[in-house]
Amino acid sequence: MRILLDSHTLLWEETGDDRIPEGVRSLIDDPATRLVLRVATTWELTLKALAGRLGLPEPPAGYFDGLIRDARFELLPIEHRHVAVLPELPQIHDDPFDRMLVAQALVDDLDLVTGDERIRRYPIRTIW
Repeated sequence: MRILLDSHTLLWEETGDDRIPEGVRSLIDDPATRLVLRVATTWELTLKALAGRLGLPEPPAGYFDGLIRDARFELLPIEHRHVAVLPELPQIHDDPFDRMLVAQALVDDLDLVTGDERIRRYPIRTIW
């Protein structure tokens, strides 16, 4: 199974936050699960860290480089095929990072791991 982690899921998994349901944590920790991390997620979280809205244990570039290097993440870039479906998405979410998250899950046929109820209203497969 290939799963895409929403930004809060990634952060909560990395910090051991108990807001992630145990079944979801088990799925993420299962070596058979292929984890997908979006470049857009590292961009979004870097912007939040630089604005002082997110504390990371080290500067964003080093933190995400280490995460990608040390973990089993497949990195997903933003491509035109993702951008092309944005106009077709219903206007459920205004956040451009969340809309791109949905587009990428849809185009790449990924199960999206998220606790965001608005995102779960899109026509994609979600876990949580």
